[in-house]
Amino acid sequence: MTEQTLAAPIDDPSGRQRGFSRYQALLIALLAFTQFTIILDFIIMSPLGAILMPALDITAGQFGVAVSAYAFSAGISGVLAAGFADRFDRKRLLLFFYVGFTLGTMLCAAAQNYHVLLLGRIVTGLFGGVIGSVVLAIITDLFPLHLRGRVMGFVQTAFAASQVLGIPAGLFLANHWNWHVCFIAIVVVSIAAIAIIAFAMEPVDAHLKRKQDRNPFRHLIATIGQPRYTLAFFVTTLLATGGYML
Repeated sequence: MTEQTLAAPIDDPSGRQRGFSRYQALLIALLAFTQFTIILDFIIMSPLGAILMPALDITAGQFGVAVSAYAFSAGISGVLAAGFADRFDRKRLLLFFYVGFTLGTMLCAAAQNYHVLLLGRIVTGLFGGVIGSVVLAIITDLFPLHLRGRVMGFVQTAFAASQVLGIPAGLFLANHWNWHVCFIAIVVVSIAAIAIIAFAMEPVDAHLKRKQDRNPFRHLIATIGQPRYTLAFFVTTLLATGGYML
């Protein structure tokens, strides 16, 4: 989302920051937890299929549409937001999309029929699909180049944690109470994360001082037109597709 900025010369190890400050450690944990809730909300639908289909009296095809609705709406919102994301404070942008994601999850939790559930999945995808890119942009803005790999590694552990910890916990709640409780639990922890972001996270707005294109779509087209960016987007897409197929 932003041009690469270096906090210290690459070839000067003496000037490098070796560890994380207390605020940076809090920020890493917060961003990782945010990713955890987003990914869990996406992947929890599939294992809930055996419970959801008889509960809502829907077919396997309808359930497949509900699962896919999140991914399609997330893809659309990601493309549309790409041209505008750099025009706002990243903290406010993260809060905006995270609140929208939480409201969509609330809609899923309150759903008593298929159409409300489908609407909830669409809303959740529209907002949740942008959060991952906002998180990576925050990491790029706040951490020097030699630390970004470590930070991204910590944050991406949320993917594994959501499967190892989140899915069993969600199925436990669904089997002992009902499937609504799974989404209610995500809403509760998301509200807690929103509160911490609002009060503990500092604004991330240094990028606003740089000169930007007036037309956001021109900015998007120019970004896609860069061969190195196109290759990076293509590789990332293949990695994500392969991971979710597994």
